[in-house]
Amino acid sequence: MKKIRKAKVVRDTRETQIRVELDLDGRGTYSIDTGLPFLNHMLELFAKHALFDLNLTARGDLEVDYHHTVEDVGLALGDALNQALGERKGIERYGFSLMPMDETLSRVALDLGGRPFLVFEMATKKRKILDFELSLLGEFLRAFTTQARMNLHIRQLYGTDAHHAYESVFKGLARAMKTACQRDPRVKGVPSSKGVL
Repeated sequence: MKKIRKAKVVRDTRETQIRVELDLDGRGTYSIDTGLPFLNHMLELFAKHALFDLNLTARGDLEVDYHHTVEDVGLALGDALNQALGERKGIERYGFSLMPMDETLSRVALDLGGRPFLVFEMATKKRKILDFELSLLGEFLRAFTTQARMNLHIRQLYGTDAHHAYESVFKGLARAMKTACQRDPRVKGVPSSKGVL
């Protein structure tokens, strides 16, 4: 019998209140409300293309800054992924995607091996979409990577349209994550020569 790979995370601070429900073996259904439309859009793409079911609500001090909300959503989602993976037995562990979006191309590679590290490079130099500071997505990814205990390398290779660039990144992340989280019946225990992740 397959282990259920779901998690519920609640993160309450004086700055944010976040609820996450994640199912790694879902169908890509989602309900996301962070109060930040562009972040919602990126997370919807992530859930849809990873085939994760994701319910996420966040209330934060947006009147102060968007930073607390964006970073804390990354922390909560990373925590949910880590919990849902459990001991990480029987998974592929590694994922890779080369994702086009019109004139843009992004490369994403990841390892769910338990060691957090982020490399994040964007070719586009645009700083904002409407009032959303795009540098905050780097903070989201750093928080997500740390709590998920994963190694993540992202490079947007070329393309100048910022929306296309970040869309290709989040779709690429989703596809790489889908591969890395897949079960392989040939893998006995954890996919590591050390015997632990």
